[in-house]
Amino acid sequence: MEMVLEKMKADKKTRYFRFPRLDTILMVEEFIKKHSGEYTKRQIWKNLPKKVMYQTFLVILDYLEYSNKVVFDRNGKVVWIFDPDGVKKLLKDGLIIDDE
Repeated sequence: MEMVLEKMKADKKTRYFRFPRLDTILMVEEFIKKHSGEYTKRQIWKNLPKKVMYQTFLVILDYLEYSNKVVFDRNGKVVWIFDPDGVKKLLKDGLIIDDE
């Protein structure tokens, strides 16, 4: 999140920023989890249960991408990739990660 905030502060074109509250971030996360791979950014924003300023929504998406919770496919759809339970299971089963 710090990287996103620093990038925004460095952007001289934008004067005012809207920073999301935790409940707003969680709402967006839950929506993306339920609809992973179905919607583009704009479609998600239009279908959220509560209204969110688009600028604030983009900050949330930047944060989710930076924290490796979402990726964007070649069609611009948002895909949820964060799965700590799945990773724990793989590690328990003896997953070996080769960095080479």
